[in-house]
Amino acid sequence: MRIGDAAAAVGTTPRALRFYEQRGLLPPPPRTRSGQRDYGPRELAVLRVIRQLLALGLTVEDLRGVAGRLPLLAVHPAPRCGTAAADRGGPGVVGEAVVERRIAALDTEIERLTRLRDGLRAGLSVPRGGDRPQRSTAR
Repeated sequence: MRIGDAAAAVGTTPRALRFYEQRGLLPPPPRTRSGQRDYGPRELAVLRVIRQLLALGLTVEDLRGVAGRLPLLAVHPAPRCGTAAADRGGPGVVGEAVVERRIAALDTEIERLTRLRDGLRAGLSVPRGGDRPQRSTAR
């Protein structure tokens, strides 16, 4: 499958697939005789895992450190990415430290956004002379 078809199959763009390859998340796929990337079922499965983990909030940098283990999730999807899989007793594919770091970063961002929201809300509740939006009476 060519890069455009592979990208469409996993819901992204050819540029993103090249980026994943460039950043080391995806090993270079085999090439056709004409030099075009040729994605097979294995590559598509890994791409789906990458897209799912990114959608969960992990970053490309988070995944770089565990790129070699991403094919494991493609073959044996784990119920949890960070901790030991309940039925296998082994370490999670992504790793607890990576997931905990990402959760801490998300918590920090949530706190920042909450402060921003509260500040905006406080600014709206303080009447400031002519700063108040006026209703239009024209219909």
